[in-house]
Amino acid sequence: MTIYLAPTETIDFDAPNVRAKARELAASIADERALVARYFTFVRDAIKHSWDHRLNPVTCRASDVLRHGTGYCYAKSHLLAALLRASGIPAGLCYQRLAVGDAGPPYCLHGLNAVYLRDLGWYRLDARGNKPGIATRFSPPHEALAYPASGPGEQDCPHIFAEPLPVVTAALTQYADIHLIDANLPDLDLSAFDGPINR
Repeated sequence: MTIYLAPTETIDFDAPNVRAKARELAASIADERALVARYFTFVRDAIKHSWDHRLNPVTCRASDVLRHGTGYCYAKSHLLAALLRASGIPAGLCYQRLAVGDAGPPYCLHGLNAVYLRDLGWYRLDARGNKPGIATRFSPPHEALAYPASGPGEQDCPHIFAEPLPVVTAALTQYADIHLIDANLPDLDLSAFDGPINR
């Protein structure tokens, strides 16, 4: 579990603002599920999805997502992982490959999280942000994700990554404007990662 508890360049929960926010949100909460729900709801609702709200700058590191209050799904998953790890709760990153349009190519990745709950095991949750047609929630043991990844060519990768995929961080750090990200959404065939969720 140590890899899911460690700080990284992107999941930088050792940054002062991330540590402070984790402590603030955790105040007076002793129950693990209640704390996970608090972190999840904060990232889902208080951090605006960059494209939904047409907000710059493009963010990647958890501390920058928190500082600017905006991020794509990938960046929001970095912040949620950071807040969870700051409280000693194992957390990782998950990905889906989805059609950009209604069906078929082109495709892009969608980023979400997995958290290890002591009474359940790994549980996926999606803090991308709700909008008409998308309603995510923290309701273990049932998943309530933004997208089903069930269309032709779409993939729901079962692996839990300790760090972001390089194709994701490359896009978020290479392009400084949301319109450039929208034109260059990260994509990767996830079939090489097929198999059971990491334990």
